[in-house]
Amino acid sequence: MENLRGIALMVVSMALFALEDMFVKRLAADLPIGQILALLGAGGAVVFAAMALARGQRLWSGALLTRPVLLRNAGEVIGTLGFVTAIALTPLTSASAILQATPLAVTLGAALFMGAQVGWRRWTAICVGLFGVLLIVRPGLEGFRPASLFAVMGVAGLALRDLATRATPRNVSSLQLSTYGFAMLVPTGIVLMLVGEGPTGIDVANVGRLGAALVMGVAGYYAIVEAMRVGEVAVVTPFRYTRLIFALLVGMLAFGERPDALTLTGAAVIIASGLYTLWRERALSLGRTRR
Repeated sequence: MENLRGIALMVVSMALFALEDMFVKRLAADLPIGQILALLGAGGAVVFAAMALARGQRLWSGALLTRPVLLRNAGEVIGTLGFVTAIALTPLTSASAILQATPLAVTLGAALFMGAQVGWRRWTAICVGLFGVLLIVRPGLEGFRPASLFAVMGVAGLALRDLATRATPRNVSSLQLSTYGFAMLVPTGIVLMLVGEGPTGIDVANVGRLGAALVMGVAGYYAIVEAMRVGEVAVVTPFRYTRLIFALLVGMLAFGERPDALTLTGAAVIIASGLYTLWRERALSLGRTRR
């Protein structure tokens, strides 16, 4: 029963994140990316800071200046900047499909930089998953969209964030990490507005979209945290890939997107590789436990 509840929460969180992406893409039609990042960062930081204070947690700790936390913040900035730019400039479906390679990138980074043991089967799965990304990006081919590389940048940043999170001090809470991760988007957005397109006026419709994006993002975050708490990680985690299903529906219904065969094939390859990697990690973990 707990696993079913965890699965349901994970699916709900992925639906909420897909809706958040929809509102961000709508905002990007009227506002510069720097302004969107600054506003979302400020709103998210305020919400998570309030949640931390409500639970009696301090907002500041010396541990927030440790290398893993600083790297996590850098990864948050790189990942969010890359993905928001990708969904603003490319179809939501293709950007979301590339994002599904993040777990593979985390496994790759853990092997290269954290000394994790990765056998030939998972190395093969990583290579196959990266091939799936190439099917979507299509460098050198007629359908190549240079802006799709921002989604790859997003994957690299989010993988850095997730890897750094594993090394953060235990006395730093998830709410503290989220507060400062969002807060870092504010100066990033300001810099982008200084060197690029400046801020523009916001009408009532875009205020509503911004508020909806914040609500969806915060609710999605809460749902995913609860999902990982109430269900087994190995059972719940594969349902992260339902985000692509919701992205496909949102892209088709809200933006009239029609992903081509290569995009769908690449997405299927990425998901299959990711699921195999998760299954293999679980099998190895069970094997160690039995010994």
